[in-house]
Amino acid sequence: MTTPEYSPGLEGVIATETSVSYLDVDIEQILVRGYDLIELAQNLCYTDVAYLVIYGELPTPSQAKAFCDRLVAEAEVPDELYQLFEMMPKSTVAMDALRTGLSFLAGYENPELLHDNSHEANLEKGIKLLAQTPTLVVNSYRALNDMPIVRPNPDLPYMENFLYMVRGERPDAESLDAFDRIHICYIEHEMPNSTFAARVIASTLSDMYGAMVGAVASLKGPLHGGANEAAIEFLMDINGEGGPTHAEDYTMGKLERRERIMGFGHRVYMRKYDPRARFLMDYIPKLAERIPQGQDLSSIYSTVENVMYREKGLYPNTDYPIGLLYYLLGIPIPLYTPIFLASRTAGNVAHVLEQHDDNRLFRPRVIYSGGRGLKPPASPISPM
Repeated sequence: MTTPEYSPGLEGVIATETSVSYLDVDIEQILVRGYDLIELAQNLCYTDVAYLVIYGELPTPSQAKAFCDRLVAEAEVPDELYQLFEMMPKSTVAMDALRTGLSFLAGYENPELLHDNSHEANLEKGIKLLAQTPTLVVNSYRALNDMPIVRPNPDLPYMENFLYMVRGERPDAESLDAFDRIHICYIEHEMPNSTFAARVIASTLSDMYGAMVGAVASLKGPLHGGANEAAIEFLMDINGEGGPTHAEDYTMGKLERRERIMGFGHRVYMRKYDPRARFLMDYIPKLAERIPQGQDLSSIYSTVENVMYREKGLYPNTDYPIGLLYYLLGIPIPLYTPIFLASRTAGNVAHVLEQHDDNRLFRPRVIYSGGRGLKPPASPISPM
């Protein structure tokens, strides 16, 4: 038998065929259903792009309205979910609370629909999850921090309601616009770990909820979803240690100690600029004036970027600007990764739909490095 070529971390390995999205590294373009993601972010709102990702085509005005109305109508969750979050230990991590909440929510699904993996049934469940995930994201965090629950407001559109629940008040237009663009940039990104996890789980013919729970568990890791939190914490550490004039020395010190600086480089982009990061950086000056330390953090941001390129030849990935933008928007840091998951829900729904529509169980092999020919004891080992 021919030994297959080994690629640690499956780097460069083609795992599946998809029509959802593709990272064209040669021209630094992210294709989503045939469209440039950055052009979508420049011209459309998140819910229109979510419709495109899930259905494979842009909505007509009537379809867009019906889709948005449905997301608003299905945003509420059973009261027991709020009670569940309030019962959790206060030390529970926000992503763990979200993971548990999604799993708990599956129990309220119609059992026949839950285990029906047809395209129509998966669409029904997927859209419901897209509608309800922001409610779970925000209120799991609120309950863990003894903050009042904020139920979805049926009078607000999907994205405005999301930011309203985060803040406890209706957002201004500038904040809402930035939040919407960030959501679009996070919506779909080909085959990152969490999407792959969702597809692997779906390939067993597990249900949509199970696949999403797996995606949450994957996204929790600091090498994936947690990078945006690490990025803002790094910028804040510099600001607390001396501010913009200290940024270069602080960054160089980290590099000399061979410590990792999150938000730079990417397994696929390698040493090319993440187009999402380039697009979103333009929003930083617009929001930096809104908080006292915003200008200093913006200056530190630029200095660190310059040092990382000069010393390592690395450009930012999208987690670097998003970490700062979320902070400028007044979003609590523990909510960064859960919000990332909410943004990516549409993409994960699309991948589960695609996996179930033409399924093949993922079952890779290994290169064995253990022993051979070992002999077991001639007789059972006597207990001590």
